[in-house]
Amino acid sequence: MSLASLNWGMILGGFGLFMFGIKFMGNGLKAVAGVQLRDYIKKYTSNPLSALCIGIILTIIMQSSSATSAISIGLVRAGLMTFEQAAGIILGATIGTTVTSFLISINIEKYAMFIVFVGTMLICFAKKQKFVYFGDVILGFGLIFYGMAGMGDSLATLKELPEFEAIALTMSENPVLAMLAGVVLTAAVQSSAATIGVVQKLYQAGALTFSASLPFMFGANIGTTMTGILASIGGTLSGKRTAALHTTINVISTIFGMLLLVPFSKLILSIAGGVNPMMQIAIANIIFKLITTLLFLPFTKQLVAFVKKVVPGDEPETLEVDVEEMDTEIADILPSAAVNAAQQAILKLLDVVRLNITETRKFMTEKGSSEARDRIEQTEAVINRFDSKITSYLIRLNTRANLTKQDTNDIRAYFDAVKNYERVGDLAMNLVEFYNMVYEKDENFTNDALSDVQKMYDILIDMFDLSAQVFVTRDDETYKKLQDLEKQLDKMEETGRAAHFKRMSDGICTSPIAESVYVDVLGTLERMGDHCCNVAKSAFTGKASDISDDEIIAPGPSDIY
Repeated sequence: MSLASLNWGMILGGFGLFMFGIKFMGNGLKAVAGVQLRDYIKKYTSNPLSALCIGIILTIIMQSSSATSAISIGLVRAGLMTFEQAAGIILGATIGTTVTSFLISINIEKYAMFIVFVGTMLICFAKKQKFVYFGDVILGFGLIFYGMAGMGDSLATLKELPEFEAIALTMSENPVLAMLAGVVLTAAVQSSAATIGVVQKLYQAGALTFSASLPFMFGANIGTTMTGILASIGGTLSGKRTAALHTTINVISTIFGMLLLVPFSKLILSIAGGVNPMMQIAIANIIFKLITTLLFLPFTKQLVAFVKKVVPGDEPETLEVDVEEMDTEIADILPSAAVNAAQQAILKLLDVVRLNITETRKFMTEKGSSEARDRIEQTEAVINRFDSKITSYLIRLNTRANLTKQDTNDIRAYFDAVKNYERVGDLAMNLVEFYNMVYEKDENFTNDALSDVQKMYDILIDMFDLSAQVFVTRDDETYKKLQDLEKQLDKMEETGRAAHFKRMSDGICTSPIAESVYVDVLGTLERMGDHCCNVAKSAFTGKASDISDDEIIAPGPSDIY
C-alpha cells in the first residue's frame, strides 16, 4: 500500500466538510444569539470569573477559541473592552473549545445525514428567519459528523503505510516532534478543534499511540494562537498585548503538559481507560484545559503585568461613555434637573464628535494609517453608545407628567442635537472609507484638491464649535455667524466641484478612484455642516429642526454607513 492508494478525495473532502460544518454552525449560533452578543460581552466582563464564563460561552457559540481571541482583540482595538477584561475571556476560550472534541467522541456519525436533512429542511422551508438560523446550526452540526465519518474511514488506512508507521513510532518515542506537528497543523488550519478531531480519528484507528496523541493535542494549544497574532498585526498596543497574552497562556500550558506527560497519561487512562479511544482524547483535552485554566485564573493580574513588560509602551487613554449625571431617579423626582443633566451629557458627546472630525483629517493627511483608523473606529463606537444612552434617557424624561413647557422644548431640541451629532459621526466614518479607497490603491488626491478639502475642514470645525455655543447659549449673533459659515461651506463645495471637473478635463487628475470619490468627500463635509446648523436651529427655536435628515442627505452610494 502507498500514499497514492489512499482515498484522498474522502480525506480532504471530509476534512473540508468538517471545517465548513464548524464555521457554518458557528455562524448560525451567532445569528441566533443576535446582535446583542457583543454588548453582552462588554457588560459581563467586569471581573475575571464572569469574563471566564463569557469566554466559554462565546467559544461554544463560535466553535473556535481562535475566533474568540480574534474578537477579543477586535474589541480591545476598538476601545470597547480593556486588556484586563480580554484576559478572562481568553482563559474561558481554552475551556470552551473542548466542546467540539467531546461532541466528536460521542460517535453519533450514523445519524449525521438525518441531522443534515433536518437542517436543510429548516433552511429551505422555514418562514421565520430565526428558524432558518436554527437550520444553519443543525446543518453545520450534521456536516461536522458527516465530514469526520468520511475522513475517519480513510484515515484508518494510514496505519497500514510503512512510512506513516515509522513517523508514528518516531512521534511516540519523541513527544516533542508530535507537539511540533500539532503546532504546525493547527497554525495551518487555524482550528485546534480540527487538529484534535484528526488526532481522535487516528488514535481510534490505531495509527497513533496515546503517548503520541497527547503531545499532538498540546501542540494544537500553541498553533491556535496564530489567528490572534494575525488579528493583532497593525493594531493598537492593547490588541498586540491581548494576542501576546493568549500566546503566553497557551505556551505555558503546553510546557506544563509536556513536563507532566507521563503522569498525565496514566491519570487519563486510569479515569477513561474503558471508554472508546476518541472519548479518551476528549476527556484528556477537557481535564488538561480545565486544570491549566483554573491554575492561571488567580494569577490573571500577574499575567497581565508580565505581558505589559514583554510588550512595553503607553496606550492612549481609552474613551468611555461617562454619563453618571443622568440619574434615572432624578428623572422621576425632579425632571427639570434631569433635563439639565441630559444637556451636560450631550456636551460630552460634542467633544467626542469633534475629536472624530479632527481624526478624519489626520487620517487624510497620514494617508490611511491603521493607527488613525483604529482611533476613529474607537471614537465612533463611543459616539454610538452616547447616542443610545442619552436617547433612552430623553425618552424616559419625555413621559414625565410634571414637565414645564420649556422642559418639553428642551427635550425636543436635545433629541435633535443627539441625532444630528451622531449622524456627523457616521459621516466621519464615510470620509474614512473614501480616503481608504484611495490610499489602499496607492493613489493620491492632487495638491489643489487637498487644499480645498483642508479649507472646508477649517470652516466645518468652526461651524461645529459655533453650533455647540448656540446649543448652550442660544445667542442670536452666534447663530448668524454659523449661518454665514454655512453659506461659505456651500459655496466652497460648489467651487471645489467645478475646480475638480476642470482638473479632470485638463488631464491633471491621474487617479481613477480619487477622481470618483472626491466629489463625495466634498459633499460629505457639506452635509456635516448642515447637521451642525440643524443642531443650532433646533436649540435656538426650542423646537425640532424643520430640516429633516432625509431632506439634507439624499440616499445614495456615498452613504456607506
